Amino acid sequence: MAVCTGLIVANIWYIQPLIVLIAKDFNIPENVAGSASYLTQAGYAVGLLLFVPLGDMIERKKQIILTLSLAIVALVVTALAKSFWLLQIACFMVGFGSIVPQLILPLSATLAHPSQRGKVIGMVMSGLLVGILLSRVLSGAIGEWLGWRSMYWIASILCLGLLPLIYKRFPTTKPAFRGNYLSLMKSVINLIKTQPMLREATAISFTCFAVFGSFWTTMVLLFSNQPFHFTSDKIGLFGLAGAAGAMAAPLVGKLGDKGNLRITVGYGLLLYIISIAFMYFTRQNVIGCIAGVILIDVAQQSVHVSNQTRVYTLIPEARNRLNTVYMAFSFAGTAMGSALGLFLWKHYTWLGVSVGNICLLLVGFAIYSLTYKSKRKMVLTA
Repeated sequence: MAVCTGLIVANIWYIQPLIVLIAKDFNIPENVAGSASYLTQAGYAVGLLLFVPLGDMIERKKQIILTLSLAIVALVVTALAKSFWLLQIACFMVGFGSIVPQLILPLSATLAHPSQRGKVIGMVMSGLLVGILLSRVLSGAIGEWLGWRSMYWIASILCLGLLPLIYKRFPTTKPAFRGNYLSLMKSVINLIKTQPMLREATAISFTCFAVFGSFWTTMVLLFSNQPFHFTSDKIGLFGLAGAAGAMAAPLVGKLGDKGNLRITVGYGLLLYIISIAFMYFTRQNVIGCIAGVILIDVAQQSVHVSNQTRVYTLIPEARNRLNTVYMAFSFAGTAMGSALGLFLWKHYTWLGVSVGNICLLLVGFAIYSLTYKSKRKMVLTA
């Protein structure tokens, strides 16, 4: 499951180191080419909202295979696109079809023993996160050596190879929800209304994923300009540093099984703010940037794995719907953050991006603090 999530989620992130190459190919500005990145993430968010809830209503393995097949078709269209508007549509569909990891994660949580659920989720998440970060290394290198279209041909072949593996190894499950699609989606809205922990975790995750999207999208532009002038393959290598930070995910999950996950979220937010500030002051030093990337990804995993584990503990039979709310808003945050980061880069360069990211994190910290005070007040009143 960890391998599958890593290889499939990579589809969403191959685009980032390739932005400069795509801009040259279609003869458009880099910030315009960057729209393909946030459209991919927007497609992922829409797919999460519309398709992931079905995992509680239909057999999950069948859904995973059909959705992955859609992603493979979209990857081929991306590789063949001769106009930028077609590329944008194809990228949206790549994101839409690459929601499979968010079908696998609830499945892994269902199969895990409650005492090890955080550890198991962390293990699968580490595969997902390593896939996100190493995808940049691979696409940067392939883009520089063989051209950006070759990366999407390779991605389609990798995903095609996963289909028989999933068919053979994944267990068949029995759906827990009885009803039609409309009642299923109404129940998603009801979960938002009735689950305060879900609302809190989702709101915090929205801000953190916005920062994650903003940082990784604009980092490509930072390193492709002075004083670095790095090519796409060199920019992609920073994914190795991010992957090192992502390996913290199983540890975070394991710690969460033994303690208070909410405290881990708070420490993660604090580390995130420190990491973004550190990255600004070391922006012209390669070693400092590598350290900053590692810190940022450790902070992201601390918040994300802890929040996702908290959400999965709420209603076991509704894990796909809970995951829909949590991850749909998270990747809507990623898409918004990427668009915001490109805007801030165009007008205020890296200073604007850094200040914008810290402001987003302060909003997340405010949500965390206000919710904590509210809960404490309720306990004292009782």
